Amino acid sequence: EVQLVESGGGLVRPGGSLRLSCACSGFRFDIYQMCWVRQAPGKGLEWVSCVRSDSSVIDYKDSVKGRFTISRDNAKSTLYLQMTGLKAEDTAVYYCAQNKFGTVRGQGTQVTVSS
Repeated sequence: EVQLVESGGGLVRPGGSLRLSCACSGFRFDIYQMCWVRQAPGKGLEWVSCVRSDSSVIDYKDSVKGRFTISRDNAKSTLYLQMTGLKAEDTAVYYCAQNKFGTVRGQGTQVTVSS
């Protein structure tokens, strides 16, 4: 059974930082591209960042470039998202996913950016 379990979300003030983690099991994590997607209140799912299986290619949504860093540890089957300079518009439920469309994703972790 494929399992993606996100953690690390919370309430943070604008300009703050959070590090999200996603523990994966039930599939060959080391051969999959992995992504973070998010869903803001009242909006659809949107892609945030993806990393190739060997970390050779990384891509980010324009609005998070320079603030977010995606990484992975294939030995631990874990995906990460380091978020800095958080803004109110980053408030969303964040999911790790096997693709940028989020068709296979975890239960999500809430990130709320508010003063």
